[in-house]
Amino acid sequence: MGHFWTDKEAKARFGELLETSLTEGPQIVTRHGREIAVLVSIEEWRRLEQRTEPNLRDLLLTPNARTDVLVMPRHRHRHRDPPTLE
Repeated sequence: MGHFWTDKEAKARFGELLETSLTEGPQIVTRHGREIAVLVSIEEWRRLEQRTEPNLRDLLLTPNARTDVLVMPRHRHRHRDPPTLE
């Protein structure tokens, strides 16, 4: 993926981190050896954001579409006895 930066290194050299993310792609920031963040360009972010937001058509056409939640459940109503005429 990208280059790894420690959190302290990323803080001290943020301008370089930013420029590297624009020219070389995503940059990963770590803390105590664990990945904690990724810096990406705005173009990459928007591309990823569009991929993660399915539209209604895509949701309905998936093999495991949950169309059952689109229909309101029908409640069973008790029948009332008709009024008696005296």
